[in-house]
Amino acid sequence: MSTQTVLKIKVEKPTQQQLDRLKVFSWPVWTKEVSTFDWSYSEQEICYFLEGEVTVKTKSEEVSFGKGDLVTFPQGLDCVWNVKSAVKKHYKFG
Repeated sequence: MSTQTVLKIKVEKPTQQQLDRLKVFSWPVWTKEVSTFDWSYSEQEICYFLEGEVTVKTKSEEVSFGKGDLVTFPQGLDCVWNVKSAVKKHYKFG
């Protein structure tokens, strides 16, 4: 039997201090219209949602998040994004 690590998406409501410490507002901005698409993370991504509503489905979970959420996607995660309302987010890889 092989043991497989379950990759989890982490969603949090950050404080202004957390956002400042991470320098979130200096990160690039990504936008996406309402759509559904497959995505794989070759490295960790942290992002802060300025607008939008998304549900991301993985093999083990379905997670919803949107405006005001700080979301961490682990390296190696394969998922399907369902953008329910247009997204605008700051993001950082690595």
